[in-house]
Amino acid sequence: MSEDPNKPENNQDFPSSALGPSSRRTFLSGVGAAGLVASLTPFSAAETAVRPLEAPSSGGESFARSGALVNIRLRVNGKDHEVQIDPRSSLLDCLRENLHLTGAKKGCDHGQCGACTVHINGRRANSCLSLALTNQGDEITTIEGIGAPEKLHPMQASFVEHDGYQCGYCTSGQIMSAVALLKEPCGGADADVKEAMSGNICRCGAYANIVDAIQKVRGKA
Repeated sequence: MSEDPNKPENNQDFPSSALGPSSRRTFLSGVGAAGLVASLTPFSAAETAVRPLEAPSSGGESFARSGALVNIRLRVNGKDHEVQIDPRSSLLDCLRENLHLTGAKKGCDHGQCGACTVHINGRRANSCLSLALTNQGDEITTIEGIGAPEKLHPMQASFVEHDGYQCGYCTSGQIMSAVALLKEPCGGADADVKEAMSGNICRCGAYANIVDAIQKVRGKA
């Protein structure tokens, strides 16, 4: 039986559209033309489409982009200091970088190790967690303010006597916490001291000697 001469070659008719009947061949031709047009789109337009959004301005650039600094006054170790800082600076960074008091160490910078411990109004605090701006008017004491080489604080002398340090990186924070502990409610047992000092980490593991040093000063040894 002969094939119908009017039947399209190996093509199935696609549904008619407003522009008339279409075949698979015309459909594929249209898709190819559309792809060609897309490939010829100027690159600059695509670049514009993926350009990162910029933060809207709120009356001025951010501190990071404008480099804006602020003047503050801090009272540290009994002396007043006027410094110019980035308003986002932590008290720790201000002490170390602006006042060059490097006794407080930057260990974790997340308030987890205690190496940066200082006293703020007589209470121990992690200086890495406090914005310097918020400490104006406070009485701040660092390890440099509790003793000197020729006249050590009793806690410093006890740490030396009992070898309460090894690498020494955590020692200033340990001593600042121990000095504050003398004025805090704390039981007389070694376990009580360990609990009170749990916020200060010694990576060398000198905990037994640190407790001995503290207990000697407390008169509980």
